[in-house]
Amino acid sequence: MAKKLVKRSENYSEWYNELVVKADLAENSAVRGCMVIKPYGYAIWEKIQRILDDFFKETGHQNAYFPIFIPKSYFEKEAEHVEGFAKECAVVTHHRLKPKENNEKGLECDPNAKLEEELIVRPTSETIIWDTYRGWVQSYRDLPILCNQWANVVRWEMRTRMFLRTAEFLWQEGHTAHATSEEAIEETKKMLDVYAHFAQKFMAMPVIKGVKSPNERFAGAIDTYCIEAMMQDGKALQAGTSHFLGQNFARAFDVKFLSKENKLEYVWATSWGVSTRLMGALIMSHSDDNGLVLPPKLAPLQVVIIPIYKTDEEFEMINNEADKIISFLKSRGISVKYDDRKEYSAGWKFNEYELKGVPIRITLGARDLKEGLVEVARRDNLTKETISVDKVNEYTENLLEEIQKNLFNRALSFRQTNTRKVNSWEEFLVEIEKGGFLLCHWDGTPETEEKIKELTKATIRCIPLEGEEEEGKCVYSGKKSNKRVVFARSY
Repeated sequence: MAKKLVKRSENYSEWYNELVVKADLAENSAVRGCMVIKPYGYAIWEKIQRILDDFFKETGHQNAYFPIFIPKSYFEKEAEHVEGFAKECAVVTHHRLKPKENNEKGLECDPNAKLEEELIVRPTSETIIWDTYRGWVQSYRDLPILCNQWANVVRWEMRTRMFLRTAEFLWQEGHTAHATSEEAIEETKKMLDVYAHFAQKFMAMPVIKGVKSPNERFAGAIDTYCIEAMMQDGKALQAGTSHFLGQNFARAFDVKFLSKENKLEYVWATSWGVSTRLMGALIMSHSDDNGLVLPPKLAPLQVVIIPIYKTDEEFEMINNEADKIISFLKSRGISVKYDDRKEYSAGWKFNEYELKGVPIRITLGARDLKEGLVEVARRDNLTKETISVDKVNEYTENLLEEIQKNLFNRALSFRQTNTRKVNSWEEFLVEIEKGGFLLCHWDGTPETEEKIKELTKATIRCIPLEGEEEEGKCVYSGKKSNKRVVFARSY
């Protein structure tokens, strides 16, 4: 099976692109900058979606759906928001095509079907949702509104990479309305905690919770909270954001409510979201030169069983044993596949499931079974164990938990090893070339942040929420600072 990948150490970007395609996750579409998510890749996204959706509902949120088309005038109502998204917007100008004139082949926009107002294809939904909320909110009794939608969005990216940055991608976006700023800020932080919990407990991906600097915050937000993860090439990836929007959108769309004190006040807002970018994060956090490495909690297929035999009698013996194992694992909610296809060799199957990152492979060989033994291979560290067939059920169940923990600990160790304190500009210039997170003092000015980005392509990934107060001097300007921030190059 000719599916060998380029090594990460030789070309990390090419390794990633090859892995996405060869592991059957996605492929490029005929539409520039867009991708086709294949069934195996979509199965992972469905698991992500299902788990997060349960978390959202447990915290009181309900799903809704809002239009994909947004009148251009809506974007013009919130100045900072329109400035932040203007360069990425896809615009609908006509609603009909017609054959070209003068016997020319092809179609063109019908000038008689030009829209009275141009429509923006949804890059994010704050504007259309807050225009809608104006009709939903009259009194404090109508608050809070806790809505989420699962949708696709379009941002006309010029440089694209599957899952990480595409012109169209899938995501969820929560949009909530509150009577007080305290409630809205509490909501913002609560949803950040949901994202961090999901990333660490299900993706096995350690993250740093923090606040974005003014240069990096969401267009139209008062504060943007985020989770930042380190990929295996040392670059940062923003894995999720939660925004405190203040009253900006309520003022822009005139969303007011009558308070308990009988005063007319503007509503306080939040928005928060994660996207199929999480798929890219999952790939780059754990995978190796042999293919995908998936944490068991998100793997579409957690266990695969492969028979090795020569005669029909041996095959029947293996089938009987496989049925027992499958029955037990399914009773524990573990997804398992028995691959008894005769068209492919056992070696081909081993390579296929290794490439696709299936956490555990159980090999039922006729010779081993006659001695009461089976082989269990784990994908995370490529080790094998020969164990008693009587113990394989409990062993497999426990091994899935062990693999999940091992992947998190391995990723955490990598991040810790590649996170360094830097105190001088000269040191910064050396260390940033090594990759990883640099903990540095910053003077708090956008000018300094922009200069560092210009000179090194490194940005402030976040101001850690759990960072300790520490007096120091800005790594670039030398001005006073009371806390270190995380600098890194990023996706």
